[in-house]
Amino acid sequence: MIVGICGAGTMGAGIAQLACQAGARTLLYDPDPAALERGVERIAKRLKGGAPASLLEAAGSLELFADCDVVIEAAPERLEIKHDLFTRVAAIVRDDCVLATNTSSIPVTAVAAGVPGPERVVGMHFFNPPPLMRLVEVVAGEQSGEPAVARAAELGTAMDRRVIRAADVTGFLVNRCNRPFNLEALGALTERMADVETIDRILRLGGGFRMGPFELMDLVGIDVGFEVSRSFHEQSFGEPRWRPSPFMARMVASGNHGRKTGRGWYDHTDGPYKPADPPVPGAEAGGLVVISGDVAIAHELRLLGDDAGWDVRVPEDVNGEVPDLILDCGANEEEPLQGGPQALLLTEGSLAMLDGGGGSVGFHALPPLAPGALVELTRGRDSTDLAVSATERFLHSCGLHTAWVGDAPGLVLGRVVCQLVNEAAFALEQGVASAEEIDDGMVLGLNHPHGPLTWGDLIGLDHVLAVLDALAAEHSPERYRAAPLLRRLVAEGRTGLLAGEGFHRHE
Repeated sequence: MIVGICGAGTMGAGIAQLACQAGARTLLYDPDPAALERGVERIAKRLKGGAPASLLEAAGSLELFADCDVVIEAAPERLEIKHDLFTRVAAIVRDDCVLATNTSSIPVTAVAAGVPGPERVVGMHFFNPPPLMRLVEVVAGEQSGEPAVARAAELGTAMDRRVIRAADVTGFLVNRCNRPFNLEALGALTERMADVETIDRILRLGGGFRMGPFELMDLVGIDVGFEVSRSFHEQSFGEPRWRPSPFMARMVASGNHGRKTGRGWYDHTDGPYKPADPPVPGAEAGGLVVISGDVAIAHELRLLGDDAGWDVRVPEDVNGEVPDLILDCGANEEEPLQGGPQALLLTEGSLAMLDGGGGSVGFHALPPLAPGALVELTRGRDSTDLAVSATERFLHSCGLHTAWVGDAPGLVLGRVVCQLVNEAAFALEQGVASAEEIDDGMVLGLNHPHGPLTWGDLIGLDHVLAVLDALAAEHSPERYRAAPLLRRLVAEGRTGLLAGEGFHRHE
C-alpha cells in the first residue's frame, strides 16, 4: 500500500510514522520545505531500530501522490483549507484512491462536499500524539462509499490502532462523549463548589484521571478549547448540555490561555505547573459504624471499614447500640436511622434538600474505591462538629483522602462522571457507535480510567440517574436531562453490575 500524508506537523508526522510501521510506502508532503525537513528528521529518529526508514519519502509536490492508495490530510482545522487540498489531490490521484481527513471537529460530509468523487472521502481521526494513542475513528460521511471506509479501517488496523467506526455527528464519538469533563468542572467552578486545584485533585484522586480538567485545558490551550466548545454549541443548534462556559470566555478574553502564554488556570511562568497531591491524613480506626444501602459505593465502604478495623454493620444488626457513625447510602425507609452522627450520600439531592436544618454532613464518592482514593464532603449551616469529625476519622482511617466542597447533588466528581455516562448513553442510543466502541474510544483516545458505559454499570445506573434527576431539579432541567435509554434501563431493573446487566451484560 502507498500512503500519502499532507502536513508534516505533529499530527502529520505521527501518522506518517504509523504508516511506515505498518509497512506502507509513505510519502510526506508539506508546502513549507523547512517543516517537511523537520518532519522527516523527526520520523527517521523514531523509526531507528524499527520499521525501515527507507519506506519514508519526502514529497516535494503533490504530483508525487499519483499512485497513492490512501491520502490522509493533517492540515489546519479550517474547512476551506481542507476543501482546496482535497480538490487538488483528487485531480492527481487514481479514481479509487481514498481521501481521508484527520479533522476532529469538521463534519466529514462538509469536507467531501464539492470534492470530485465524494464517495472516496472518509474521516480518519487520530489522537495526539498518534504514535502513543492507540485509537483511530473511521467516519463515513453522507456520500462515503463502503469500499473507501473499509480501506481506511484496514489501514488503521495495519497501523495497530483500535479502529472504531463513528457516525458523522458533531465531535464524532470521543470528543462528543468527553464534553462534560471540562464543562461540568467549569460549572462547579462557576458555582463556587471548589477552587481549581481542588477540582483537579478530586478528578485525579477520586476519579482516577491522569490529569484534572483545568490542568488539561492549560496544556491544550484555553482558547483552543473554547473555540471547540463554541463549535459544538453552534453545530448542535444550541444543545444545552454543550453550552460554552462564560467563565472560559473571560479567560480567553484576558489572554491567559494556558502554558503557551505562561498563565492560564495555573501560573506557568517558571515552567509547567502540576499541583502536588497531599498525603492521606491518618486516623485511628475502632468503634461501630453503620452503613445502609444496597448501592455499589455502600458495599465498597463496608469492605474498607472492615479492613481498617471498624465494627461495620447494616441497620438491622445494630440492636439498639449507639453507633460512632452512620453512613446513610440509602436508609431503611421503615425506620429512619438515628442514634449517632450521620453522613448522607448525596445522590437524590443536595444536603440542604435531604437534611434541611439537620446536623448531618453530606458525602459522595464513586466506585471503584480503594485506599488512596478521595471522598468529597460538604457541610450545611447546622451540620454538627461531631458529624464532621466522625466522618473524617472513618474515611481517613480507611486510607481515603477527603475534600470539602460546596453543596450539590453528586458534589463535583458525581456531577462530571454522571454526565459522562449520560452523554455516552445519548451517543449509544443515537447510533454514534457501539457500547464497546464507546468505552474503548474513551480509554484509548483520552486515557480515561474507565469506559463511561462500563463505569456507569459499576456505579449503578440507578445511582447515576438519581444524581442527574436531582441536578435537573435543583439546577437545570435541560442541561441535566437523562438520556431516554438510561431511564429505560433503570425502569427495567437493568442497573448494572449488581443487577447482572446494564449497558453491558455481567457475570
